[in-house]
Amino acid sequence: MGQTLPKPGLRPFLPDDVPVLAAIFTASIEELTGDDYSEAQQQAWMEAAETEEFGKRLAADLTLIATLEGSPVGFASLRGADHIRMLYVHPAVSGQGIAAMLVDALEKLAGGRGAQSLTVDASDTAQGFFAKRGYVAMQRNSVTVNDEWLANTTMKKTLGAVQ
Repeated sequence: MGQTLPKPGLRPFLPDDVPVLAAIFTASIEELTGDDYSEAQQQAWMEAAETEEFGKRLAADLTLIATLEGSPVGFASLRGADHIRMLYVHPAVSGQGIAAMLVDALEKLAGGRGAQSLTVDASDTAQGFFAKRGYVAMQRNSVTVNDEWLANTTMKKTLGAVQ
């Protein structure tokens, strides 16, 4: 019925990755979050990729890049031992297991760093994804991003728990 997709790979973040990760970040927000956020909210959110701070955040965290045939198609970052800071997948590969592969890796890394649990401030768009993986909503948040209010939910998963 369909063609076999190439097997995705994982690699660490490199400073030269910033432009392509910024493009994945903006494409993901623009194409995948429209049901949950207004155009003004999306625009404010996407503007974060246009700052020097974006690359600094990626470098400061443990950032993993998912690749298909060597090209980045998604990324995720772990802040400290126990907080998923970012998870973005290019819309062209959304729903193909890339985000799950990235979060699996971050969960293993967090456990290896001694974390008992992992938290994430999940966008309304990503909340269902994390809930299916055993993350439980702890609190709703409103954050200001470039003069726009965006809601997200802090979710937590106990690592090593039976799923």
